[in-house]
Amino acid sequence: MNAIEISGLNWKYSGKDQPALKDINLSICENTFVGIIGSNESGKTTLVSCIKGLIPENYSGVYKGEVKLFGKSIKECSTVDIARTVGMVFSDPDAQFTSMSVEEEIAFGLENMGLPVSEIKERIEWVSRLTSIESLLEKPPYDLSGGQKQRIAIASIIAMKPRIIILDEPTSMLDPFAKDNIFSLLQTMKRELKVTIIVVEHNIEKIAELADQIILVSDGRVEKIGESQGFFDDIEFIESHSVKVPEAIKFIQRLYKEKGLCGSAPVRFDEIKKAAEELLGK
Repeated sequence: MNAIEISGLNWKYSGKDQPALKDINLSICENTFVGIIGSNESGKTTLVSCIKGLIPENYSGVYKGEVKLFGKSIKECSTVDIARTVGMVFSDPDAQFTSMSVEEEIAFGLENMGLPVSEIKERIEWVSRLTSIESLLEKPPYDLSGGQKQRIAIASIIAMKPRIIILDEPTSMLDPFAKDNIFSLLQTMKRELKVTIIVVEHNIEKIAELADQIILVSDGRVEKIGESQGFFDDIEFIESHSVKVPEAIKFIQRLYKEKGLCGSAPVRFDEIKKAAEELLGK
């Protein structure tokens, strides 16, 4: 079943001459991990904002086309329906915090859903273990590190158990160590949660390792969509849209060509390393 179906989607912000999205047609299967890549101002955030329903609800502009969530047009969904179906984590976790403790922050969304106290407690315990924030529950979220804050923001969304989770550049404001922790959490989410996960991210190497499917957005259009394996076969095409292909992927592709091998080269680093060792000798 398709979690998301987008047809003929166009969006132009008020006051702008050019549309931010142009004729987007896209389907995303249920329980798929999707990476969205592209240069700055390419339309990535606008696209996921349409999936979340923030556009056109919270912005003024010209909207054409249709977005469906699990077969139902988003125009026919109430705000509550969308909140239960799609959870979204932004790059700045501080913008999402409303409570004075981590536990209260996670409970806030669950209370708004009208869940009983016993279930709220169970969900907080479950999501705290999943995201490794058990020791932070009594602390104020504003006093924590950037990586810890982002884990809490993600935990708050996971606790609501939406069928689609969107993360819009979740590592853009983090240091390298915190970035690695978030990508590790994304790996856990992919393994443990039976949901559709969409991540907008500039770290192409990590997305190539995690994603089942990758979408390249450029100048408001979907220029390429495909499985992670094989997505980077045409390096020149990808880089012509201002996206830098990781050096490891470029290296193994060059090695494949030099050895006259057919088929797509691996894109995950451990597989690249193994293939290179076999081809070159350890």
